[in-house]
Amino acid sequence: MLSVAVGWQMYALTGSALALGLVGLAQFLPSFALLLVVGHVADRYDRRRIVRTCQLIEALAIVTLATLTVIGEVTAPMIYVLVVVIGATRAFEFPTLQALLPSVVPDRLLPQAVAASSTAGQLGVVLGPAVGGFLYAAGPLAAYGVCATLYVVASVLIGGVAIVRKPPPVETDVTRSVFAGLAYIRSKRELLGAISLDMFAVLLGGATALLPIYAHDILHTGPWGLGLLRSAPAVGALTVAVWLARHPLRRHAGRKMFVAVAIFGAATIVFGLSTSFALSMLALIVLGASDMVSVVVRQSLFQLGTPDHMRGRVSAVNAMFIGASNQLGEFESGVTAAWWGTVASVVVGGVGTIAIVLLFVRLFPELYRVDRLTPATEPKPR
Repeated sequence: MLSVAVGWQMYALTGSALALGLVGLAQFLPSFALLLVVGHVADRYDRRRIVRTCQLIEALAIVTLATLTVIGEVTAPMIYVLVVVIGATRAFEFPTLQALLPSVVPDRLLPQAVAASSTAGQLGVVLGPAVGGFLYAAGPLAAYGVCATLYVVASVLIGGVAIVRKPPPVETDVTRSVFAGLAYIRSKRELLGAISLDMFAVLLGGATALLPIYAHDILHTGPWGLGLLRSAPAVGALTVAVWLARHPLRRHAGRKMFVAVAIFGAATIVFGLSTSFALSMLALIVLGASDMVSVVVRQSLFQLGTPDHMRGRVSAVNAMFIGASNQLGEFESGVTAAWWGTVASVVVGGVGTIAIVLLFVRLFPELYRVDRLTPATEPKPR
């Protein structure tokens, strides 16, 4: 909901593709700057309390944005400042939530739990943009108000999560601790390959920052159309997540990840060239479905192969890679659209994604050979 409201409002204020891209950059910079800190915090302190605090700060930032809108004082620089605040809180919230999941389910159920968790998240991503688009049509205050309220509700509910097992204490040497996540991922070639492949694919192929332009200038719809376009990838992702929760990947997981990312690139090309709302929706649904296969493989490799006392720090690095693909990808889309035009930017990004798949098959054969997603024996912390 927030993405739809901020994207439409920013484009209404500026009419600039570059301004939309800068929203993504404003979200990414805090996660990059805080990379080495957030993982240490997630492993050292109560993860539920961290998430609750972050969600309350996000709600406060959205209330501020709503207030500025109502009094007619909202400007593009003010939106960027508040997006930076939200990006900083998400830098702590996202890896902490990832590290929290294995504390509430046994290892043998983790692949299904990842898929089920993704299903719940994608359900929100399906409903949020669609509802947000219709609410924004009634006025930005309606979208921002509901969004802020839901953040407060989420903050309350996270306190009811029961911890089955607590992570062991982290080492007291902060310098060694904060760099441990980077070192661990570098030592696991298949994990490094999965995270890097996903990052470069979405960095090049992601077109979400340009959806306001497609909705307004190419497909000629209003905020409701933007909401549906933002929801379409999640419809595909939700469908695949529900399927994988019941039918987890049994064999050739690495190979299927590469195929899925290639389909992601092809769907991006189709969306970029489309001038039909129905075809654009279909392309985005396929795009989201293929991306979910990649997400489940990557998340399963990360969750199953990472010792619990390391999950916060490894999650922080993983979150930075995801942030680079999503938010930095939005910035890249905005810049290239300003240079080459919107359609050319999206099509070139889809072609680049397919090229990355071919390159990574050679660079990371360990990932291509990954067969089964099974729990690894967790070493004891030293």
